[in-house]
Amino acid sequence: MSTVDLLKNALFLGLLLAQVPATAILLARLLPGAFRRPPLQPKASRPEFLGTVSVVVPTLNEAKRISPCLDGLSRQSYEVREIIVVDSNSQDGTPDLVKAAQQNDPRFRLMNDAPLPEGWVGRPWALHNGFLASSERSDWILGIDADTQPVPGMAATLLETALAEGYDLITLSPRFILKYPGEIWLQPALLMTLIYRFGAAGERANSPQRVMANGQCFFCRRSVLASVGGYIQARHSFCDDVTLARYVAVQGGKVGFLDGAQVLSVRMYEGAAETWREWGRSLDLKDASNPAQIWGDWLLLLTVQGLPIPLLLLILAEVGRGNLTRVTLALLGLNSLLVLIRFGLNGAIAPSYDFTQAKASWLFWLSPFADPLAVLRIFLSSIHQPKQWRGRSYGKGGRREE
Repeated sequence: MSTVDLLKNALFLGLLLAQVPATAILLARLLPGAFRRPPLQPKASRPEFLGTVSVVVPTLNEAKRISPCLDGLSRQSYEVREIIVVDSNSQDGTPDLVKAAQQNDPRFRLMNDAPLPEGWVGRPWALHNGFLASSERSDWILGIDADTQPVPGMAATLLETALAEGYDLITLSPRFILKYPGEIWLQPALLMTLIYRFGAAGERANSPQRVMANGQCFFCRRSVLASVGGYIQARHSFCDDVTLARYVAVQGGKVGFLDGAQVLSVRMYEGAAETWREWGRSLDLKDASNPAQIWGDWLLLLTVQGLPIPLLLLILAEVGRGNLTRVTLALLGLNSLLVLIRFGLNGAIAPSYDFTQAKASWLFWLSPFADPLAVLRIFLSSIHQPKQWRGRSYGKGGRREE
């Protein structure tokens, strides 16, 4: 056997030794998904819900996508006391759209947040101001992003679920609206990095350090939010939703990340480039995790999501050349299993997508081939602090630059 063959077999053995425990960890994270809570269904409001929810919507130049959000919020029933839109001096006509919505629904209220203080990121600052301005008669605060599209009954569903099951904080995974070929191929691979690390929405037993959250729909008891100082704990975070949810969980609050695909849709980004740039730079969740967790999770993603398809092709080529060692055959079997799991999960997440406006929706089924790029994006995000976010520029440590 040549030196090249010896080195190759040693590499294969190292990969096998890394992938076996990583696969065990992955299966341990995925199997509870079989027993997860079913997706929330829209509920009718009840008289006792009257005026118990204040909605806060942070905005900054959202004119191109806020209209469906405003329309969806106006169709929520009487459990919503007020809808506070906190605008950060938009220059694109966003305030005019809010004022127009106010003409038909007096629950809308437009306010401007104060200049961004040192140490704050723009989004949690706007949400914090909205929370402080909300009515103390509301028992619940619902943070909603401008790119969301709530269905009628969403607020009532959140309220009924929280009260019936004792949640202090609920966030929802939405139904994603995809349109263009590049994003249809890339976005599910990026989403899968979250599922591989934290399991599916609706799981019931995550530890506080592994709580997942989505700030596009962030529903919290007012008393709990007040007890942790509003959004102060997440003021520096570019993933403020996860940071705050984990802090509430550590303090003893009951936190749920539930499947909201039947009550909430979202059109996040336009095309693959924007998806890669905007969503990809926060998916590492470094502002809510310690370095060991960040890099441990990334190594897991590399071994069980990024490598299986390239490795499977490489091992098949080796087998074709007659390299039938136990190691290569074991790698062939293990990576075949990992690829089958990945394609199976693609089918499992399909109900979380809306392809009614999509071009080349069939590319969704090829998204596992984008997994190496998705894992690369998590790596790149993990080693860089964002310098721009939603039209603002930030210096080192999240400081705003003038």
